[in-house]
Amino acid sequence: MTQRIVIDPVTRLEGHGRVTIELNDAGEVQDAHFHVTQLRGFEKFVEGRPFHEMPSLMARICGICPVSHLIASAKACDQLLAVHTPPTGKSLRRVLNLAQMAQSHALSFFYLSAPDLLLGMDAPPKDRNIFGIFESDPQLARDGVRLRQIGQQIIEILAGKRIHPGWVVPGGVSEPLTAEKRDLMLAMLPEAIQTTRRTIDWFKTTFADFEEEIRSFANFPTMFMGLVGPDGEMNAYEGKLRFVDSEGRIVADQVDPRDYADYIAEAVEPYSYLKSPYYKPLGYPDGIYRVGPLARLNVVDTMGTPLADRELMHFHRLDRHSSFHYHYARLIEMLYAFERIGSVLNEPTILDTHVRAQAAVNAHRGIGVAEAPRGTLIHDYEIDDDGLITRANLIIATGHNNLAMNKGVLQVAKSFVKGDRLTDGALNRVEAVIRTYDPCLSCSTHALGQMPLVVQVMSPDGQILDEKRR
Repeated sequence: MTQRIVIDPVTRLEGHGRVTIELNDAGEVQDAHFHVTQLRGFEKFVEGRPFHEMPSLMARICGICPVSHLIASAKACDQLLAVHTPPTGKSLRRVLNLAQMAQSHALSFFYLSAPDLLLGMDAPPKDRNIFGIFESDPQLARDGVRLRQIGQQIIEILAGKRIHPGWVVPGGVSEPLTAEKRDLMLAMLPEAIQTTRRTIDWFKTTFADFEEEIRSFANFPTMFMGLVGPDGEMNAYEGKLRFVDSEGRIVADQVDPRDYADYIAEAVEPYSYLKSPYYKPLGYPDGIYRVGPLARLNVVDTMGTPLADRELMHFHRLDRHSSFHYHYARLIEMLYAFERIGSVLNEPTILDTHVRAQAAVNAHRGIGVAEAPRGTLIHDYEIDDDGLITRANLIIATGHNNLAMNKGVLQVAKSFVKGDRLTDGALNRVEAVIRTYDPCLSCSTHALGQMPLVVQVMSPDGQILDEKRR
């Protein structure tokens, strides 16, 4: 008789999810699934809203990566206006997006994954948290807090608020940068770069301790997708789509993000509210691909900054397939972000006051694509003549990775979960492979799909008074 192990909730990630592992009579894993159990529904409830509200509305999708949605949404609105954002407006958006990447990566690495990486996958559950890191390595803990703080402070200096800022608007940004604010941000960067390099040097010494995890953490061939510049350089703000195969060969390059639907389709499964995008020419589910830090470093030819490029050379000597290396890729991107922020803030035109283009509705469809911390983010809007949203399609970075996360959960479960000797460390590894992707589940669920919906009305003492199922 089939036995089932349920991990509910999956811990140390953003949002709500669970894992089910099915064992056969011999206690061996025969199947496993990652279920995303919450529904946000932004695609539907934005219908009828004026398009110029979309950046602020979309920022409310998430409190961790609101800037990512601001950027992608505003870029879609730029197309609805049919305007060219002023160069300085683009540069300021770039800085904001990079600061968002740095602070989010710091949260993921230090707060969510470092307890496993520093203390070990088999450490007692009560110790696997930020407080356990403080006890074991106070400097590492302080570094994590400080790096996230620097990223958040840059966002606040630029946009006025750390969470849900309204500074990014259709056509550009709402106000220019001052010399005082620029100098405040530049003053933080040397510390940020030094601290990130110190973390990278420490983390590379741990690889030998996780050889088994490197072999089994979603370590299988897939395609990878990310944005690159015309020369293959990292470009998180306005690059073109590049797809590479499992061996690093380019399959499609310089794809205009507005043509994403020619390459990406979305499937739904009955066990999750999270859609399953796939590479359309290969079909479902063979068109599995990954996005995010691991994918971006697998698709780019160069980072475009000296320190990050030095680390990229080392990264390219590692096993490109193992999702364990999302952690290292995340640190490299933090280093890149701080380096790149410095170069953009030193542009001679960065204090230009022309930062926004003004126009009325000039197109009925707009598609905004940018790299979020967790991967490529797509916002696709259609409007009527009055500028009201008639259709919205969101492909969230976490969604791109859904097929790979499910396959990774099964691989890790088969490697570590044994029905006759079940351990906390084995189940923690099942959760840890999901954490490598740093999924943002609140961001990711906007279409109903086919997952059964259960609504229960309960009394204060827990008695079910009424129940409806869809």
